[in-house]
Amino acid sequence: MHLSAEKLAARRGEDLIFVNISFHLSAGEALILTGRNGSGKSTLLRVVAGLLAADKGRTIFVDEKGSAERPVREISHYFGHRNAMKSELSVAENLTFWRAFLGDADDGTSPGHSPGLPVEDAADAVGLAGILHLPFGYLSAGQQRRLAFAKLLVAHRPVWILDEPTAALDASADLLFADLITAHQQRGGIVLAATHQPLGLNNARDLAMTGFAGVDEGVWG
Repeated sequence: MHLSAEKLAARRGEDLIFVNISFHLSAGEALILTGRNGSGKSTLLRVVAGLLAADKGRTIFVDEKGSAERPVREISHYFGHRNAMKSELSVAENLTFWRAFLGDADDGTSPGHSPGLPVEDAADAVGLAGILHLPFGYLSAGQQRRLAFAKLLVAHRPVWILDEPTAALDASADLLFADLITAHQQRGGIVLAATHQPLGLNNARDLAMTGFAGVDEGVWG
């Protein structure tokens, strides 16, 4: 399987923030977006995820069989700055909702391949198995971020699109997330991430975003 972007361009307001962004990621590969705040990292992630429309270009996903092009939004997890959890619901209720709502995406592999984890196992994977009964809003910012990441584990998606995934985390949680992302790659998953700090991933390339300053000459690192 692979994820490809072809000559993407997008605007912020009336101005182009990037043009001619192209990349090709095969199973197990990662692309890390770097650059200062406002350089277009989040915008590019949202375009790839289908949350924003591109001015030009397209993004496609081809499954394991190589026979079907599918919109990336159907087979990806988008992990943004917000946690996408209801504060008044318990941790278990939030994760149960996402597990049922998302389900496991068919990426063209054999049936039953890489299923999502049970809610209890996903919470345990992020180091917080003992607090499933607590309201999500009761948790610290770091705990909330960890459990929001568990949403990626309860439903299988071959593509993970991550915007500053380690925000509000301590060093030990940074390492935990890096291990989970690496495990996703080792299972053949694809990762597209924006970050201000190294994630320590293997089989990863960097794309340096320059924002408005680089539009005239194109942006591809």
